[in-house]
Amino acid sequence: MPSTITLIRCASLSDVAQYAYAATAPAESRLIFLAGACPLNEDGSTAAIGDYAGQAAKAVENMQKALAAAGASLQDVISTRVLVASSRREDLGTAWKVVRDSFGDHDVPSTLLGVTVLGYDHQLVEIEAVAAVLDS
Repeated sequence: MPSTITLIRCASLSDVAQYAYAATAPAESRLIFLAGACPLNEDGSTAAIGDYAGQAAKAVENMQKALAAAGASLQDVISTRVLVASSRREDLGTAWKVVRDSFGDHDVPSTLLGVTVLGYDHQLVEIEAVAAVLDS
């Protein structure tokens, strides 16, 4: 199914970023605002303790479940914010690579932030997202 959103690149901005600089959705689309996807197992325990890549993968998996419940997929995501509990750029890069690879060619506008702490014990990664779909 083709995506509802249009990703916008800007030739006058650096091409180093691994994402589009903007995105639009048609006026008739339904916006879906997701809570931050956390790396939690079904029993509420934190997955992949101490592992930035493992937690990013679990957060993406959980985000996909929330998207599906709302009638959407990763291809419908219009923007993300990736929060990583670290002041080390390498840790941010590790989490980002997993998130970025999960989206494939759908390189949505994104923000990557290092933060001091996240809400759950041993939590290192959280992903916020907005999606847009057309109801049929």
